[in-house]
Amino acid sequence: MPLGFTSQLQAINMMLGTIGTAPINSLTGANSADVAMAKNVLDEISVAVQSMRWHFNTEDDVELTPNVTTKEISIPSNALLVDLDETIKVDVAIRGNRLYDLKNKTYQFDGSVKVRIVYALEWDLLPQPARHYIAVRAARVFQDRAVGSQLGHAFTSRDEFMALATLKDYDGETADRTIFDNYATFRVIDRQYPHRGVY
Repeated sequence: MPLGFTSQLQAINMMLGTIGTAPINSLTGANSADVAMAKNVLDEISVAVQSMRWHFNTEDDVELTPNVTTKEISIPSNALLVDLDETIKVDVAIRGNRLYDLKNKTYQFDGSVKVRIVYALEWDLLPQPARHYIAVRAARVFQDRAVGSQLGHAFTSRDEFMALATLKDYDGETADRTIFDNYATFRVIDRQYPHRGVY
């Protein structure tokens, strides 16, 4: 079999292996308690990891338009974080499936807003470093909950640390960030003091 991205089946088999359970051949039809628990833990850890905001699941300048009748803005069902540009003086939060204006204490907006959205992506849309880190972290959490062996925990914690380092390297390489990407940092650098001379 050719090498490729870690599949969801491989991730669950990795998790099952940490508690000494035999691997499964397919996710369809597998209904044991261990497999069901492994699936739940994998989904839980995937959302937790993606909530950390990575380059691969973040989109800037997404335009959201209010409903013509209610003036409320619905957000995508897989949005983990929605935030306006920090230069815009409106503070928003997700409440249910709608955007809420914290400053004016209302769900109603007069016009479209451009936001940054962090999405919870399905497994097949994740890059390989994210899949590997999520699988390793999920395996550690699953093993802790199912068996609780300190020896197993210590071993998989080392793996988890290495997988996180790889994911952070990947994110840094693909994001091409600079200090000027952050408005707060740029504002400090761009400060001017007309009343002071340069010595």
